[in-house]
Amino acid sequence: MPFGFVVPIIWIVLIILLIAFIASNIVIVPQAKAYVIERLGTYRDTWHTGLHFKVPLFERIARKVTLKEQVVDFPPQPVITKDNVTMQIDTVVYFQITDPKLFTYGIESPMAAIENLTATTLRNIIGDLELDQTLTSRDIINTKMRSILDEATDDWGIKVNRVELKNIIPPAAIQESMEKQMKAERERRESILVAEGKKQSAILVAEGEKEATVLAAEANRLAKIKEAEGEAEALLTVQKALADSINLLNSAAPTEQVIKLKSLEAFSAAADGKATKIIIPSEIQSLAGLATSFKEVITDPKAEKPEK
Repeated sequence: MPFGFVVPIIWIVLIILLIAFIASNIVIVPQAKAYVIERLGTYRDTWHTGLHFKVPLFERIARKVTLKEQVVDFPPQPVITKDNVTMQIDTVVYFQITDPKLFTYGIESPMAAIENLTATTLRNIIGDLELDQTLTSRDIINTKMRSILDEATDDWGIKVNRVELKNIIPPAAIQESMEKQMKAERERRESILVAEGKKQSAILVAEGEKEATVLAAEANRLAKIKEAEGEAEALLTVQKALADSINLLNSAAPTEQVIKLKSLEAFSAAADGKATKIIIPSEIQSLAGLATSFKEVITDPKAEKPEK
């Protein structure tokens, strides 16, 4: 191969290597990331999102840090309550790296440090609470742990946003006793509800009977009132008719014989009744002769006929 042909190839290779070398030192930091840069083993700078150029051979990326909120679930930790009950509690910690330099150089193993700090803090808090308080005070425990962890991790460039107690697992004997207690409580509430239902039912039945009695009495009273009003109206009608008949008789100006005859008819009607004794007035005794004479006049065939 001619020497003049080899030289261009060497230059091309050198150019390619130079371009590759320069490209390898161009660093693009993605979103929500931060790179800690060291120069000759000493902290130089923290690169954030964008394009950066690294000095070859002198600078290196010491650590790539994510700035997003992270969550870590720690395994259950044995803790002892104030009343000497041992239980297992596992926690979930939500944290975020706020200072990549402190996170890189502040502590050797941040996650192990947070786990151990969480366990010791949890033991200290639970040690001041009894079993019942531990089961009903999750929010208080979470708040205390978050405050303590956040203060302790400031020097590590970490901010603890939330701490949650994921599970509280009491001993099997305690758990069985609690289940029995809850069952007894549910049965007691059921008995109370049944008794309350029967009581309400009896009250409603009694109120219904009371209202029915009151309505029946009111209906009976109204019926008697209507009946009395009807009788009074009927009596008033009879009296009015009698008064009208008397007025008619008075307006007709009846003779004494007609009055005596009407009295005799009234006496006959009275005699047809069920009375066992009848007192005859003196006026009616005189009427008897008048009636006899009137009968003879009607029945005598020889009675004088009127002249033609």
